[in-house]
Amino acid sequence: MIVVTGAAGFIGSCFLRKLNDEGVHDVLVVDYLGDGDKWKNLVGKRFLEIVHPDIFIEEFIEGVYENSIETIVHLGACTSTTERDADYLLENNFAYTRDLAIACLESDIRFIYASSAATYGLGEKGYSDTTIHSLHPLNMYGYSKQLFDTWAADLNLINSMVGIKFFNVFGPNEYHKNDMASMVYKSYKQISETDKVKLFKSNIAEYVNGGQMRDFVYVKDCCDVMWHWVNNKAINGLFNLGTGKARSWNELAAAVFAAMDKDVNIEYVDMPQSLISQYQNFTEADMSSVQKTLPDLKFGTLESSVDDYVRNYLRQDWKFW
Repeated sequence: MIVVTGAAGFIGSCFLRKLNDEGVHDVLVVDYLGDGDKWKNLVGKRFLEIVHPDIFIEEFIEGVYENSIETIVHLGACTSTTERDADYLLENNFAYTRDLAIACLESDIRFIYASSAATYGLGEKGYSDTTIHSLHPLNMYGYSKQLFDTWAADLNLINSMVGIKFFNVFGPNEYHKNDMASMVYKSYKQISETDKVKLFKSNIAEYVNGGQMRDFVYVKDCCDVMWHWVNNKAINGLFNLGTGKARSWNELAAAVFAAMDKDVNIEYVDMPQSLISQYQNFTEADMSSVQKTLPDLKFGTLESSVDDYVRNYLRQDWKFW
């Protein structure tokens, strides 16, 4: 059995689809559903049952699932970069992950967990996944992820598991993320309503307005790599997961306009003062570590990925994968 925490969320539900497409149905879904619409991400997918995260961790540690779990893919977390409750983030993102990791290592269960590119902060130390301790995250979310990475590294456990530093992931099933949804999704909504996209003006001379750059990666490409890690148990360590090629917000917006068969119409607005000091003007994953394990790895272009997302999901009545 494979356990996927956060399986009703964005990346989690897409990975559940990938597992199903590969013929894997013995999956335990661990997630909070609450009173929102996340349940829609599970429609049409096959799995064993849905378990609340608090119940799962208790039962797992007590041995309820003894000898029945092969791999745990831990994607469940608070992913809001604006969350201010540090105690909540420490408990939800760090302590829960630590307890789950310890239990997996004690039971010889493969453990794959989500870290984040938010750990890199402004990128002053670069974007190599071999750099762990000297990073300076800009927000508590990034710090909560950094805490686990450093904990695992300090105890020499990082090479007994797989950590994934996701960069700017976009794709189907992210509609419920609201402010944390990708700019592809937000651009589609803006264009549908106003025929234009609003982007931040540049806050430094090095970049033109909308010229700030991020490493945008399609969720389907991420799922392909994660499937490889589930199956190849000889691979362990902390890995970046982006494309390795930064693209500008202007290029991203242009790709959305093209997928919607509309002319480009961008309005540049002032960046809020609260963001200026902590805004990432550039991110780009160093993909050297992943390429060593997957030498033939190839991702779709930004334009082809955005086109697939917009035409085959956002513009359809049923928008989920």
